[in-house]
Amino acid sequence: MNYATQQNIGNNPYTRTAKATEVAPTVGRVRTMDAKTKRRRPSTKRQTEIRTDSNATNGFLKCTFLPKLKTAQSVQACKKSERDFYQSLSKLAEHYSIEPMPTQQDYGYPYNMVLAMWDMDTKMKRSLRNWDGFKLILDSKKTFLTSEERYDTGTTLFYIPIVPLFEMLHDKQRKHTAHLLTSVCSYLYHIARIPYYRQEDSYLYWLYETHKDWIDNDDETEETESYKNELRKAETIGDKIEQKLYNRINLTVFEQRLSRFKSRDTFDHECWNVACNAFALYTEYPTASIFRNAPMPEQDPYTDDCENEVIGMEKYISFIADTKGWLYESVKDSINNEFNECGVLEEPTISKAFDGKKISVGNLDFENRMFELLDDLSYLLNNYKTTE
Repeated sequence: MNYATQQNIGNNPYTRTAKATEVAPTVGRVRTMDAKTKRRRPSTKRQTEIRTDSNATNGFLKCTFLPKLKTAQSVQACKKSERDFYQSLSKLAEHYSIEPMPTQQDYGYPYNMVLAMWDMDTKMKRSLRNWDGFKLILDSKKTFLTSEERYDTGTTLFYIPIVPLFEMLHDKQRKHTAHLLTSVCSYLYHIARIPYYRQEDSYLYWLYETHKDWIDNDDETEETESYKNELRKAETIGDKIEQKLYNRINLTVFEQRLSRFKSRDTFDHECWNVACNAFALYTEYPTASIFRNAPMPEQDPYTDDCENEVIGMEKYISFIADTKGWLYESVKDSINNEFNECGVLEEPTISKAFDGKKISVGNLDFENRMFELLDDLSYLLNNYKTTE
């Protein structure tokens, strides 16, 4: 399924993805955050790094090398750095099954290293979906490469509305469909560890409570009572659905519900497909959390610059009450205002060092499939209509 409908969040109309130029329909799968947010970059403390650049033709202009000194000691150091580099490059190429360009003998130092990095980066971009570049690390002992794989979230809010699921559970025509999606959401709740907005330690819980305080403390208007009703509805339905998701019987009978499900129409069939994808993830990655490859938080004690504030993954991935109505619009504005003050976006990331030690075999297959699942599920729930 490919329903690439989005709703923009943010006052900046220029996002860093091509999707931002599209006209946003009223109902979409996902909501797009403001484009000024940047991806998270690891710290460079205690190491000198040479990083591949997106503009490959100019990459060598951005590289820094040790000066060519005329002493025997410096010549030996350069030869060692070159030798270490090609040993590391060989391990990287073997790990990713890429054939590197022969540059060591054909070109002089240090241009041969620059050309080799450009060649490898170009080939990796073509062959690996999550490739985000590599770095040349020059420390006091050796020279080696580190690679970085990253899932690009596209500055998207992955919020799963539960009010439509509640309505579906009370729709006689969709009873079995609702049970199937309840198993999906129970898997996301228990195993994938998607935050739930009624949990006090969740980001959205704090936002809902903030809005509740605003309404209680503001002057009464004609809309005040309807605002309070919407908040009460979000709390009541949220608590009821969480009780259902908390019951692990939904995981026990997940496979049974899949095998016995009979589609009545296109909507049913799409729900069944989503459930199949969720069950496949549950089977292949029975303990994997969506945060398993979240970057470790890094704080600089010498700066409190707002541009260095981080948008954690738990802020843009969550269950939410609904994606319609005054409450959502108000919460969305608050999210937009906060995220506009942040400069860094956390995304699932894997770093691998090719320094002669054991190389990590991890990948982002789980994340690629999980975020697609969240996208599909959000779309179905947002477009659910009660049958008469």
